Amino acid sequence: MRFGLLGPLTVHDAAGEIRTVGSAKLRALLGTLLLRANRVVPVDALKDALWGEELPASAHASLHNHVTRLRRLLAEEGRLRSVAPGYVLRVEPGELDIESFERHIGTARAAYIRAVGRAAGRAPRPDPASASAPASVRNEPDAVRNQPGALGDESDDGRDDWETVVDSSRAALDLWRGDPLDGLYDPEDGIPAAVRRLRESWLLLLEWRYDAFLQLGRPDGLEPELAALTAQFPLREVFHRQLMLVLHRTGRQAEALATYQSLRRRLVEELGIEPGPSVRQAHQEVLQDPRSPGDLPPETPASHSAAHTAPAPAPHTAPAQLPPAPAHFTGREAVVADLRSVLLAGPAHPAVAVVSGMAGVGKSALALHVAHSLRDRFPDGQLHLHLHGATPGMTPVAPCQSLNALLRDLGISPRAIPEHPDAAAALLRSTLAPTRTLLVLDDAASAAQVRPLLPAGTGCAVIVTSRSPLTALDGAARFALGPLSVQDSAALLRAVSGRDGQGPDSTDDMDGLAELCGRLPLALRIAAARLAARRALTPAALVGLLAAEAGRLDHLEYDDLSVRRSLSVAHDALDPDAALALRRLGVVDLPEYDAALVAQLMASDASQPAADERRAVAALERLVDVALLDEVAYGRFVPHDLVRDFARELAVRLDDEDERTATAERALRWYGESARQAGLALVPAHLAGNRVPPPIGEAPSFAGEAEALAWGDRELPGLVALAQTYAPKSRTALRVIRAALPYLQRRGRLQELGVLNEVALDAAREAGDPEAEAHALTDLAGVHFMRGHSERSLALNDEAISLWRGLGEDSWVQRGLANRGMLLERLERYEEAALALEESLACAHRLGDDYGEGIILSHLGNLHEHTDARLAISCHERSLAVGVRLGSSLLRHTAHCNIGYARLTLGEPALALGHFEECLAIIGDGDEGDWQSQSQSRIGLVRALRVLGRGAAALRECTLVLERAVSRGDEFTEGLARHEHGLLLSAEGRTDEALDEWRRAYASLVGTDAKALSELRELLGESA
Repeated sequence: MRFGLLGPLTVHDAAGEIRTVGSAKLRALLGTLLLRANRVVPVDALKDALWGEELPASAHASLHNHVTRLRRLLAEEGRLRSVAPGYVLRVEPGELDIESFERHIGTARAAYIRAVGRAAGRAPRPDPASASAPASVRNEPDAVRNQPGALGDESDDGRDDWETVVDSSRAALDLWRGDPLDGLYDPEDGIPAAVRRLRESWLLLLEWRYDAFLQLGRPDGLEPELAALTAQFPLREVFHRQLMLVLHRTGRQAEALATYQSLRRRLVEELGIEPGPSVRQAHQEVLQDPRSPGDLPPETPASHSAAHTAPAPAPHTAPAQLPPAPAHFTGREAVVADLRSVLLAGPAHPAVAVVSGMAGVGKSALALHVAHSLRDRFPDGQLHLHLHGATPGMTPVAPCQSLNALLRDLGISPRAIPEHPDAAAALLRSTLAPTRTLLVLDDAASAAQVRPLLPAGTGCAVIVTSRSPLTALDGAARFALGPLSVQDSAALLRAVSGRDGQGPDSTDDMDGLAELCGRLPLALRIAAARLAARRALTPAALVGLLAAEAGRLDHLEYDDLSVRRSLSVAHDALDPDAALALRRLGVVDLPEYDAALVAQLMASDASQPAADERRAVAALERLVDVALLDEVAYGRFVPHDLVRDFARELAVRLDDEDERTATAERALRWYGESARQAGLALVPAHLAGNRVPPPIGEAPSFAGEAEALAWGDRELPGLVALAQTYAPKSRTALRVIRAALPYLQRRGRLQELGVLNEVALDAAREAGDPEAEAHALTDLAGVHFMRGHSERSLALNDEAISLWRGLGEDSWVQRGLANRGMLLERLERYEEAALALEESLACAHRLGDDYGEGIILSHLGNLHEHTDARLAISCHERSLAVGVRLGSSLLRHTAHCNIGYARLTLGEPALALGHFEECLAIIGDGDEGDWQSQSQSRIGLVRALRVLGRGAAALRECTLVLERAVSRGDEFTEGLARHEHGLLLSAEGRTDEALDEWRRAYASLVGTDAKALSELRELLGESA
């Protein structure tokens, strides 16, 4: 793997593919661990990195959750380990860019010191502090500052060392992608020391590199870079000295002298000091060795030809066409810096930057903000041309019109402008070739509209804004803009509205308003304009208006500003398939979409076959191209919140109610059948008849369990959202919920199980569907059982049994009775439990249900354990034999788990340990294993290891089950695991930590029937 911190955090897997690090908290966790790679990072340090001083009550559990997600992202066993008192992230040599960066710095530093020593006529010193740490304001290494002529003499002495400096510094600088740790810290809290150190190292590398080029006699092409650096660091004398020498040695003595005068004036006026010795020495070189025009490089044939073929423009004022710079420009510091760097990159070719993003994201504002900051760097003019690629009511400007406009603005007589576009483009290139001109081409529709307008002169630069990234435009640097951060959004609201965020304009209200505006600059400016126009309108009141999503876009219009109009332009330019796809997304409104689902949505009605998936892909790609969708992962698409509102409006306006109903039904059938196919892959064939519903629609089968689980992991949020919305309206939604059960049970997703089956129960009762009601009751009973709420589970189960009897479903009655016996045993109502299990066993014999008999034997074993643990083991062994005969892994691992607990009851932990290990071997220890069985077995394993005195192994297993329980929201298992964790901590003498774990365990288990509660009360009572 490879990790990047020299810029925004990046992770590449072994194949070089980028792995997306989702939330900001996960990025902060990984960044903190990477900064201390291969060292233990205490839990408290990680909490501080994630939450700072505002530590939530759930911080410990949340940290475990984030660690689990990070392990899943890294997907390498042992990459992230829990080592008291925290975690260790293993990073191999060459995997972290900071380590490689510092290794190249070391090589460059050593070569630099040797070369400077030789140039000064003495042996190099080992490693002067000035070559590795920041100097004073002058920033001149002592080894250079005190040696007259050291860097002004182009001797071959030490040439190899200077080449090494060039190569090593280039290798290091190639790793630099922007501000280190970008996005991992809040600048308002101060810049971390690590970032300051890395920034200084970057500056030193640049200094060494330019000194090396000067010593090697290669000053050409350095001027734009150094000019940008002197503007960015106006008091750093090294860059001014180097710029003076570069200008002088390329025949530009006057500019070199002007650079010196500008630096001297600034130093005297701001600091009251004169330039340092090395700058004064460079100044003397310029004064004592003036170069005449004959010393300048000879004119190339290409430039001679251009000079004779381009018509000389009439004398005219240099164009300065930039519209006013945007008021209250906020945020985007990193993008601004990167965009400036690209536009001032160097003389190899004209710099072209494309700024893309959805309507209203602030593309034009960014372009103008940067362009105004660079006016003095392009003295031959700044051209601005609006191409109207997405202007309401206007057709995009044709290239021939654009060429005519630009040439006229450059002083070419209209009569001298060729009629043929190719000739006009050639004339534009010839006219711009000898100049330093900046072009801003705003609102481009396509690469074809822009391509003829690009200059060829190496001194020119172009900023193009477009909703599309214009990927067909070769050689362009691309900047895709997203919404602003919450902080920057709130700052923009305050600046434009004139509200200070105090009193009725509270910061929380501003933050909430920013979120409801989707953090989109256009929407933020509209909201701010409303606040500015109506002083009685508070941010809280505006939040209330925008929170009613059906009318949100109505409130995001003001004067000539309108989010809806901006989005309408993009929609109106779409091809029919893309327009159809967008409004069908508005019908179902899911968290994410993929092509397979969108193909279903694009059919005309529920009875028609789905659209070709390739057609859906093309439509989605077109929506991404015009920034109406964002591709968040390969093949996964998400619209911006305001685009969702717009799509919903389109669906209501352009599709009638029957069409919308058919679209939703098709989505439900696709989800339902896909979930059903996942169930077929996850449930043993002999159980599929009861656990997997009949076919629901059309969807491909899954090759195996892993593929089925991966589908569920991706699609669960969409399935839950769709089923919740349509359960009251569509019986298909009830079948979707039923089909999702095997996946949800396997993953231990108790929260989603509960939510969906509550919805299904209400809908089934409303629809008068007793079978659907019985299924929902049965499944809800299972959820409450797994949460430790046996009383509630028993009541639901008894309701289900009554319905199953009325429906004549004997097999479901038998299962219900078996579950009743299990629940009564947990509630210590042993006689009633025995009666229910006997009735269930008789029913299983009548039905010839060997599998059901195996389940009942398991329940009977648990019942006997209260009075005779060895008889219990006998029952479990009979259940195990049934499982072996039927090839049922469920019966086998359940039997081993139960025998393990019975052995613990008998005081035989060594024998119990073997059964728990066998159980986990059958289930599988990864995320694919059945969670309920896996968690019960691992808790037993922890108990056995603890009793055997194997504390380290017990702690490792306990930590694992705790992390997985937290990640699934399984509070019952979390409480059991924390109880065991506390016992392990107590055995190590860590009493305070143990008490903390027991308190948290009690909070998780209170209200359940967990037998651990009584022990927890005693443990906590003893400590009081």
